[in-house]
Amino acid sequence: MRRFLDGWQQPFRPQWPTWFSVSLGRFTQFVRWASLFIATGGALAPQLAAARDALPIERLSLPPGFYVEVLSDQVPGARGMVLGPKGTLFVGSRAQGAVYAITLDPSRAYAAKVRTVASGLNMPVGVAMRSGALYISAVSRIVKLDDIENRLDNPGQPSVVYDKLPGESHHGWRYIAFGPDQRLYIGVGAPCNVCKRDENRYAMIGSMKPDGTDWRVVARGVRNTVGFDWQPGTNTLWFTDNGRDLLGDDVPDDELNRLTRTGEHFGFPYCHAGNVADPEFGREKRCSAFTPPMAKLGAHVAALGMKFYTGKQFPEDYRGSIFIAEHGSWNRSRKVGYRVVRVVLDTKGNVAKQEVFAQGWLGDDESVWGRPVDLLTLPDGSLLISDDHAGAIYRITYRKP
Repeated sequence: MRRFLDGWQQPFRPQWPTWFSVSLGRFTQFVRWASLFIATGGALAPQLAAARDALPIERLSLPPGFYVEVLSDQVPGARGMVLGPKGTLFVGSRAQGAVYAITLDPSRAYAAKVRTVASGLNMPVGVAMRSGALYISAVSRIVKLDDIENRLDNPGQPSVVYDKLPGESHHGWRYIAFGPDQRLYIGVGAPCNVCKRDENRYAMIGSMKPDGTDWRVVARGVRNTVGFDWQPGTNTLWFTDNGRDLLGDDVPDDELNRLTRTGEHFGFPYCHAGNVADPEFGREKRCSAFTPPMAKLGAHVAALGMKFYTGKQFPEDYRGSIFIAEHGSWNRSRKVGYRVVRVVLDTKGNVAKQEVFAQGWLGDDESVWGRPVDLLTLPDGSLLISDDHAGAIYRITYRKP
């Protein structure tokens, strides 16, 4: 774990002794364990395996005082994340069809263990926790694994909670999360680049009770959200939304939106980014008829996961900020995104500024070695970032310079 702005620096961390040697046939390799204490009902610590040195985290730049380490590089296709009440990190995937459980425990020789707790699912990107059960999105279905943290080695088959979501694979990967009202919120993308479909079924955010009943439409005109969170103190829902393609390199912007009332419409497919009329559908309804974004994030950056920072480890002015993972462009003449940005709100809840927080997954030569997807604040105030390209989870910590 190093900081990359003022040169190479090794951060402070509590050191654990060299535990043991591992025989690898003709040679013996000593592995040195380092750990940072995380309080979450028990002590947690990341394993710093030698294989992780293959990820070039020295290319990542962060503000002064921030450090990055690889928590695990054994999470193929890592997407959505959620932390269980006993400290297990659950991670979804897309093409891999798997859901992983990462157990961190400094009292064992193996400081980190990655298990596959579900497999063979259809793009299980989203994961959420409630009452000890792990909820998983699988395109047309929401399934769950009950009492999962007590059954990591024998989780069994997931049971179906809800099976009436659209089955199209285009924008079919679904972010899910439980809101302050204890309802499960689900993003349902448009099954196209741009098209007009049933607004009660596509391009929207819905919610339901944990048992799959009482389905409601929460927001309409949302092309494809793959990240949302609730602002602490107000419980207001904020979400990212990916703009449409094929209008050029710089149009339209991805969006950061805020929901102020149930059923609010954010423009798709008629209007994009608040002021860009769609060439095909824009004549039907004006942009003024819809809620504009709170912030424009840039065209094709692929803004996915977003989280309000709720920890206390980072400096005071970071508290309440929004972190957004930009997965990166796929069809722009010059790549953009591939970074994590910070959005700062003022006292009235409006966007005061945007700034780059972490970057370096995209090289100057446009080579790509990582793509941020989701974010999660741990109980100790550190920040996790998932990366489906590298199959990794990163951990960012802060120490005053």
